Amino acid sequence: MLNLSSTRRRAGLVVIAAGTLLAASACQGPVSVEHADVPAWKDKILPSANTVTLEDSGKILNRDPLVKESPSVPAGNYTLTMACDGGGKVFFAVSSGGKQIADAGAACNGSLEVAKIKVPATAALTISTSSVDAPLIFAYQLVPAAN
Repeated sequence: MLNLSSTRRRAGLVVIAAGTLLAASACQGPVSVEHADVPAWKDKILPSANTVTLEDSGKILNRDPLVKESPSVPAGNYTLTMACDGGGKVFFAVSSGGKQIADAGAACNGSLEVAKIKVPATAALTISTSSVDAPLIFAYQLVPAAN
């Protein structure tokens, strides 16, 4: 004789197990940082630009900030385009002449974030990139704003 109660119980357990497995695999990050081809990803994710004032890309493997500097950036308006992948968020601190002029961030889901930056005077420009959500990959470019 067929026991419907135990058959339903088994079917329910199978559904729960399948759902758990599906949920666990959905939580996996889209990018394996250790094996990421950062230059290829950067070329695919960032828009092409004729004039790039400052750019960088790479892997953040720990919480230490990565700093890139341009010795002399003319005063004016700029667009900072940023992206990261691997989960979490990455932060960009922009300084001109030793003074912080902007903070920006990007969610690490492969989408672009854009910030308008005003450089007050011609000076060295520094962008410090950091995240508490390491490991992840990032890319950014600073270009003169279109008038």
